[in-house]
Amino acid sequence: MTLAPILLWLRRDLRLADHEALCAALASAVPVIPLFIRDGQVDSLGAASKQRLGLGLAELDRALRARGSKLVLRSGDAEATLRGLVAETGAQAVHWTRMYDPDAVARDTRVKASLGRQGIEANSYPGSVLFEPWTVATAQGDPYRVFTPFWRAVRGRDPGSPLTIPSAIPGPERWPASETLASWRLDAAMGRGAGVLEKHLHPGEAAAQNLLSRFIAEKIGAYGSARDFPAASATSGLSEPLAHGEISPRQVWTAGVRALEAGVSGAEAFLRELGWREFAYHLMYHMPRMLTANWREDWDHFPWRTDADAPEVQAWTQGRTGEPFVDAAMRELWVTGRMHNRTRMVVASYLTKHLLVDWRIGRDVFARMLADWDPAANALGWQWVAGSGPDAAPYFRVFNPATQAAKFDPDGAYRDAWIAEGRADPPETALDYFEAVPLSWGLSPEARYPDPVVELTAGRARALAAYDAFRTGRQHPAGGGPRSGDNHLHGSEPPR
Repeated sequence: MTLAPILLWLRRDLRLADHEALCAALASAVPVIPLFIRDGQVDSLGAASKQRLGLGLAELDRALRARGSKLVLRSGDAEATLRGLVAETGAQAVHWTRMYDPDAVARDTRVKASLGRQGIEANSYPGSVLFEPWTVATAQGDPYRVFTPFWRAVRGRDPGSPLTIPSAIPGPERWPASETLASWRLDAAMGRGAGVLEKHLHPGEAAAQNLLSRFIAEKIGAYGSARDFPAASATSGLSEPLAHGEISPRQVWTAGVRALEAGVSGAEAFLRELGWREFAYHLMYHMPRMLTANWREDWDHFPWRTDADAPEVQAWTQGRTGEPFVDAAMRELWVTGRMHNRTRMVVASYLTKHLLVDWRIGRDVFARMLADWDPAANALGWQWVAGSGPDAAPYFRVFNPATQAAKFDPDGAYRDAWIAEGRADPPETALDYFEAVPLSWGLSPEARYPDPVVELTAGRARALAAYDAFRTGRQHPAGGGPRSGDNHLHGSEPPR
């Protein structure tokens, strides 16, 4: 008699090592059918994240085939697709790794109930965070709302040892039909920028392991002192594979702890970064409104500008504000799908404070353009800088792009890498920006570099006046905002 298979529903867990849902399926000694469903939540991903997903799926399929398996692709509503595949394959169970954003939680709850009514086991497993959000609480049983006590609570916990990668994955006698990645065209939304972006991506589990190994061997020792310098290449680069689940946080944590135990100086700062990611996920699970609404509800009355098509917002989006440190960061985003964390804070502060623009407009631009997009980290980071979030920086803390550049890019290497205008021989990175952005913008590296859209001192004064009026309950004449010619953590910064 043919054994009834298990469907392994893959989402943001595109790896084979340290995969509890996969290992549980293999322990049942029945065929396993790895499955990825392109549902509405996949289609809602931003352009860069969607392209990066497609590359990751291709790498996962190659890894599966090397172990006697393959990836089945289907598109449609997740619940209906799973029910159909259960009927088609005679599957006895569906396994998946938990997700914690509210849309995924709602979807998975519906799927589990639907499969249960069919008499099909539906089993979810950990693997996206170090500790399940409901296992970390204050003495009163509440979720933590401030990072420092949260970090103290989890720092010494043991998340367990990572699971090894299986040598073989048994498949069914007859495989269900699969759609093709090529037909999905997951890179279509990137348009002409797809080819530029792909040069800078590192898809797949093997690439993630290489990034981690190189970071531990070569970079972690200087991490604490060098991580704030965007031209230094001092960070791990692991946000991209972590976002797509090509490496587990437990694998990264384990490597960091080993370095810490060996006395490596930068290991504590690096582990704290994982703690910040964990904090974001726990907050999102317990208080999902943080993704879309001001965490501090009184900030609903702050006089944000909400016109995403305003000229100043478009200048910010295009990396043409006239502030080289801001523009370099936005151009790095357009070319690579990533942005250094120091400059993420600077560009977010510039948008929400110098330009008085609602943080959700910036959140949406990042969601479209980040290949390492992560819903929890993106929302928490924006709200931290804007002043409206949990454990946020005080609003009157305004990052000055010029002084930030002088401190963290003193020789101009980062700005030179991304800004071509006015230079006789700009590097490929700077020129790639003009290949990546829409032709309709009509931009050229031979054009004159733009004048500042706001004078920094005037922009800061406008922001502080708006905050003072908001805090005291007075009306602030935000008007149209600044024009050309107007020329994380109780005072600390969040980990990066």
